[in-house]
Amino acid sequence: MSVQKPEVKQTNIELSCTEIGGLWGIYLQECMTICFLTYLRHHLQDGQIVPLADEALKISQGRVARIKKFFLDENFPVPAGFSEGDVNLAAPPLFHDTFTLSFIYMMNRLGMINLGFTASNNVRLDVLDFFTECIHTTTEMFGKAVRMMLEKGIYDRPPKMNYPPKIEFVQADSFLDGLFGPKRPLDAIELSEIFFNIERNYFSVILTLGFAQVTEDKKLKNLLLRGKKISEQQIELFNKLLLQEDLLGTVPITMEVTDSTVSPFSDRFIASMINILNSVDILLISHALSLSMRVDLTAQYSKIIAKVMAYAKDTFNMMVENKWLEQPPLATNRKKLLQS
Repeated sequence: MSVQKPEVKQTNIELSCTEIGGLWGIYLQECMTICFLTYLRHHLQDGQIVPLADEALKISQGRVARIKKFFLDENFPVPAGFSEGDVNLAAPPLFHDTFTLSFIYMMNRLGMINLGFTASNNVRLDVLDFFTECIHTTTEMFGKAVRMMLEKGIYDRPPKMNYPPKIEFVQADSFLDGLFGPKRPLDAIELSEIFFNIERNYFSVILTLGFAQVTEDKKLKNLLLRGKKISEQQIELFNKLLLQEDLLGTVPITMEVTDSTVSPFSDRFIASMINILNSVDILLISHALSLSMRVDLTAQYSKIIAKVMAYAKDTFNMMVENKWLEQPPLATNRKKLLQS
């Protein structure tokens, strides 16, 4: 008599903390991107940018749907995120058309960094495949945005440098000097980090200026203006470093904020976007610090990080005070369970 073998079932691998954290964080960011792009697209008049904005919006909507399915399949609470209630499409345009292109460019540039880091922490294959796909589409969108910015003449290229005539090795510890006496020229890595920090802070200046112009909450307005000042100080500092190296400082981009004073976004949405940008700022300044070997640069980056972290703390406190901050998933409190 043949014995029937039990049916082999596929093992159900639950989401680990890295997959939960990655999906949860990207879900909130993509919800925010949908709200922002929906508003920008509603007022967009530039026929060249419209297809790119439509594609970017469709990608974010698809990602939110995919992540939502991951959570529903796992019986995991779907984050509240952001929705139509956080956007007022009846508000006049707050930004000129070119800012839509700048937004797509910057969000995908930052997305390549964030998604690469997030994907490297995930090992459940379906989640890893999702993030791998996200990296691919984000890289494509970044390339499309760069090409269009070049076509329109609104992309400020990084500084050029002469090719070295030969390979060289560091000969003395003076390579690290910079606080006193002669400084060596900036190396290619330091120069690229400086350029990216200038570019990113110009974007932040436009965003905080626009938000401060329309919010009626005085405390939030003051916080936004403080953030704008911090970004302007970084721009001034980094441009000064370039000029000291006989390199032209980057030219400010054209003003992309309109004269509207009607807010298209909820205060919670505005504060949340600033909160995310603070996290990104701390991450990328820390990255620049880790790659810079001239002592004067490391000292400046350390000061900036301290200032941004203090600003981020105040932003966090305001969000908690107003009950605007959605709590990330927490690990089980074993001590509390044992005491019950």
